Amino acid sequence: MAQVLEFKLPDLGEGLTEAEIVRWLVQVGDVVAVDQPVVEVETAKAMVEVPCPYGGVVTARFGEEGAELPVGAPLLTVAVGEGAEGHRPAADPGTDGGAARAGEQPGAGERRSEGSGNVLVGYGTSEAPARRRRVRPQGRASGAAAGSGTAGAGTAGSGTAGAGSSGAGVPGRANGRVRVAEPVDGPVPVISPLVRRLARDNDLDLRELTGSGPDGLILRADVEYALRAAAAQGGRAVRETGPHPDGTVREQALAATAATEPAGVAGSAVPPGDVRIPLKGVRGAVADKLARSRREIPDATCWVDADATELMRARAAMNAASGPKISLVALLARICTAALARFPELNSTVDTQAREIVRFDHVHLGFAAQTDRGLVVPVVRDAHARDAEALTSEFARLTEAARAGRLTPGELTGGTFTLNNYGVFGVDGSTPIVNHPEAAMLGVGRIVPKPWVHEGELAVRQVVQLSLTFDHRVCDGGTAGGFLRYVADCVEQPAVLLRTL
Repeated sequence: MAQVLEFKLPDLGEGLTEAEIVRWLVQVGDVVAVDQPVVEVETAKAMVEVPCPYGGVVTARFGEEGAELPVGAPLLTVAVGEGAEGHRPAADPGTDGGAARAGEQPGAGERRSEGSGNVLVGYGTSEAPARRRRVRPQGRASGAAAGSGTAGAGTAGSGTAGAGSSGAGVPGRANGRVRVAEPVDGPVPVISPLVRRLARDNDLDLRELTGSGPDGLILRADVEYALRAAAAQGGRAVRETGPHPDGTVREQALAATAATEPAGVAGSAVPPGDVRIPLKGVRGAVADKLARSRREIPDATCWVDADATELMRARAAMNAASGPKISLVALLARICTAALARFPELNSTVDTQAREIVRFDHVHLGFAAQTDRGLVVPVVRDAHARDAEALTSEFARLTEAARAGRLTPGELTGGTFTLNNYGVFGVDGSTPIVNHPEAAMLGVGRIVPKPWVHEGELAVRQVVQLSLTFDHRVCDGGTAGGFLRYVADCVEQPAVLLRTL
């Protein structure tokens, strides 16, 4: 006896809660196969075809074209099992549609007994039980060829399908490869509506592909690979077939260079001539740390322009005197340590497990250094206890070690605050990414002559842009703004530092 099953609008992913019916692909009374697209819907993300997980006769549809349905609302009902034909209008036995549907129904029912592979987000039938690879019976294969008509005619010149030895029953088989003129009948093993749309938009027949997923499931990578193969051969794809898990034979578009393609490259959207660069070593470590910072730290950035004319004059005066030269980054570091003494909230980290903010009583100052091996961040220990001359010496030592690749793990870890002088690259501003697990980073742009109002008069001054990116969990904008304003005041009037020396 036939059983009527209800198919509801599945969750199409990406947080979507509703979809609009654009076009019905089946009518009441139509026979549908497992995973056959039954309706085209449009979401806030894309237009997709929704496959039905049941094989049988459509008994009802819910919603007209243009209607908007929420996820979980009924889409249609399907009668499955014996007697399902009684739920559809009688078809003229002489028409092709009636004959084809009558021939498809047993196959659809059989596939349903194995469970649909259609597992969309929040929806799916039971998982198909493990099964052995089996050879499709000759009778069913002949029936499919007869139903398709043209397929039988196309292979007549090459022989007939029979239960002979390997290769004897498959037309045109040579050296383990089969070339056929037409795709075989039957449902297409595709789960994702996006895969169906990708194939449709590029005029690719999914019946010509053998999926690389479980039980021959066609993945997006399979479609992209077939499209690249066709493009590489000027739009002419080589159709190569192989045994499908259910015994059928399907065609697959392969690139002429597929045999030489490195393992792991197949199925990825990398056009010929592009280069793959492994994320490993320093580059990989930097990538991991930056990604973790973006995932875990709710950062915010504030910035201000400052007149650095007096700071540059003070440095020139220091270097004119006897003794070692003082670097600009050392003066900026000295300003940072003085600012952190006033705003210790930014010299901290967040212990997510304990849900605590840990404020440090010392400043281990990291600074970004670009090397031939990539970006590294050496750390100046106890920067708060060093004067400008000592800071200059330590910056020089660590920079030389970084460029020579001689930094030790201890010199690259343990920072509590980072100074990033990206002005050396000739840029004015940036939004630095916090150096996880620290709480803040000060960025310094290039110092360039600009028009500036100085003592009520328009003048050309040495101007720099300062930016502070901070972890909003450790403080609010008032604290961050106070820190940045103090740094700017020290840049504009270095004598302000005398208060903390």
